[in-house]
Amino acid sequence: MTQRIKFGTDGWRGVMCDDFTNQTVAYAAQGIADYMASRSRDPLAVIGYDCRFASEVFAQLVAEVLAANGVPSLLFDRPTPTQVASWTVIDQHATGAAVITASHNPWLFNGVKYKPETGSSAPTEVIAALEDRINDIAIAGPAAVKRISPGTYSDHPLIRAYDPKPAYYEQVAKMLDLPALRGAGLKILHENMYGAGFDYIKELLGGASTAVTELHAERNPYFGGVSPEPIPQNLAGSLARMGEGGFDLCICTDGDADRVGIIDETGRFITQLQVYALLMVYLFEVRGWRGPVVKTINMTSMADKLAAQFGVDVYELPVGFKNVAPKMMETDALLGGEESGGFGFKGHIPERDGVLAGLFFADMIMRTGKPLGQLLADLEARVGPHAYARHDIHFNREAFAAERERILTALADHTPTEVAGERVVNVRADDGYKFFLADGSWVLVRLSGTEPLMRVYAEASDAEKVEGRLLAMEDLVGVGRVVA
Repeated sequence: MTQRIKFGTDGWRGVMCDDFTNQTVAYAAQGIADYMASRSRDPLAVIGYDCRFASEVFAQLVAEVLAANGVPSLLFDRPTPTQVASWTVIDQHATGAAVITASHNPWLFNGVKYKPETGSSAPTEVIAALEDRINDIAIAGPAAVKRISPGTYSDHPLIRAYDPKPAYYEQVAKMLDLPALRGAGLKILHENMYGAGFDYIKELLGGASTAVTELHAERNPYFGGVSPEPIPQNLAGSLARMGEGGFDLCICTDGDADRVGIIDETGRFITQLQVYALLMVYLFEVRGWRGPVVKTINMTSMADKLAAQFGVDVYELPVGFKNVAPKMMETDALLGGEESGGFGFKGHIPERDGVLAGLFFADMIMRTGKPLGQLLADLEARVGPHAYARHDIHFNREAFAAERERILTALADHTPTEVAGERVVNVRADDGYKFFLADGSWVLVRLSGTEPLMRVYAEASDAEKVEGRLLAMEDLVGVGRVVA
C-alpha cells in the first residue's frame, strides 16, 4: 500500500474499490484494535454502519478483526445514525466506536469514523495515534492483520448483535417532553435522503396527534444520484413538498443523520447559520439554559451578537467537531455548531446529532406557538438581516494536491486588502483563509480534508453582496465553479 490512510475533519474517507477496500478497512480495524487495547485492559467496542453499499459487510469485517484481537464488540443490527453509536459508547461504558460511513459524501465514497470513550469526535491526538498505528500496519502488509474466519462473526462469542434504539430513545426523552410533542398536533416531514435516520423521528414523535411523513426512507446506496448532504441543491423533492403547504416543519438528515437541514412551513430553506442562531435563542429564552457556545470558523456572526445580548462567551474554532467537542467539554458549553449542519448540545453527547436538533425545532414551534417563518422574522428583527451562501468547487483527484498548494500559496503571498470593494480589516489563517470586512461581512476559502474540493463561504447583509464576495474570492485564487 502506497497511499497513507488519513483522517480528515471527521474520519477517514475513501473511494470504494480504489482506496477504500476490504484490505484497507482491515488495516484500519487492526489499528483500532491495537489502540483500544492500549486504552483499556478490558476493552469494549461499538460498531455501527450506515446505508451505503456494503457498509454492513465492512462493519462485520471490523468486528472479525477486533474479535481476533480479543476485543469484544456490540455490532449494530441495522443501519444507524452515527450519534447513536456515540451515545451507545457512553451508555455501555465502551472504549470507543467504529462507524462505517462517509457521512454526507457522494455515493462512491465510504469511510470509517472513530469515537473515543467520550462519544465525541476523535480529537487531534487520538487521530494521530490511530493514523500512526494504521499506517504502520499497512506498511507491514496483510500478515499484520489478525482476523477470525470471514463470515463467522454471527457465531463468535466476542461479537454480539445489538439494538441501540431503546437506550438512545430513553436519552432523547430526557432532553425533550416527548409526550407533549406527540400530542402537539404538528405535521412534520422527515427527509431522510436515503440515509440511516429512517424511522427515528417517526418513532420518537408518532402515536398521537403529531404526524410524521417520511421521504426517501428506503435504502438506495446511490442516494438517487444526489449527495446526501442537506443543502438546497440536494433537496428539490422536499422543498417542493413543503411549498405545497400542509406541514409545519421539514427535518432533513444526511447520510448518517448526524447533520440536519431545516425547511419552514412555506418551503423556504433555513440556512445552517440561521439554524444555529435560532437554536441559541431557543435554548436561552425558551428553555432557560445558560453557558458559553462554540462555533466553527465558517459559522455565523449572528452568534456573536446574540452572545453579547445573553452575556455569554462564544468560541470560534477551526472546522470539524474534533475541534468543537473538546472545547464544549472544556467550557461546559450548551451548544456547539458548524456550517455543515452539525449541532451538539449540553446534557447529551459532545457530538453532532441531526435527529435531536430537528426535534428541538419541533419543540421550538410547539413551545412558542409560532410558525418557523415567524421565528426567523423575529430573529432578523433582533440581529439584522443575514444572507449566506457557499460555493463548492470540485477538482480532479489527481490534480488536487497541486491545486491545493497553489491556492494556499497564492493566498499567503498575495493577501487581499479588499474583497468586492470592501476593505479587509482582519484575516484569520489557521483553517483556510477568512477575511473579515469593514461592513461586518466575511468570506472564507477552505480546502476540504475529505474530498478533492475547495469551498468558498460568505455571510453578508443580502444575497447580492454574498454572491459578489464569493465570485471575487474565486477570481482571486484563479478558479471557476468546476475544475476538471
